[in-house]
Amino acid sequence: MLKRLNDFVLTPTSWWLLALSALGLELSALYFQYGMELEPCIMCIYQRVAIVAIVIAGVIGALGNAFMVTRLLGFAIWGVAAIWGLALALEHVEIQANAGSLFYTCDLVPNFPTWMPLHEWLPALFAATGDCGEISWQFLGYSMPQWMVVVYAVYSALFGVFFLARASQLFKKRH
Repeated sequence: MLKRLNDFVLTPTSWWLLALSALGLELSALYFQYGMELEPCIMCIYQRVAIVAIVIAGVIGALGNAFMVTRLLGFAIWGVAAIWGLALALEHVEIQANAGSLFYTCDLVPNFPTWMPLHEWLPALFAATGDCGEISWQFLGYSMPQWMVVVYAVYSALFGVFFLARASQLFKKRH
């Protein structure tokens, strides 16, 4: 089983699937924002950045698939983005569960590094205008951040499975 997963991770197809799935989520977010007129909050924007990072990881892995260094870079970006996105989504769920509390609030403006002010460079994608505590959309009784917990948990689990499959095959080759 691990060998099959390892073989799959060595194909560009696996990485393109990763990139396309995240791109689909990014396009869905833009539909929610512009099609349904739901205003993204700071936490939504941070989670959007994590999804963009997963798209980038998939593209890097697909284009540089033949080289271990680029695969490792793809894995690193994928893992960090998935786990960071999961932490953000969990924090966002907590903010919504405790809306109105002084201890559970979010910033008014995105806190991007000064060398990369995404909200100024691409305000159509990264400007936050919504309220983190407001639940303006639900599907099957779950809010957007709750669904994002599921999404990032799946990305994190897949990262773990594929990374372990790859690492176990490399370990077997050396011993």
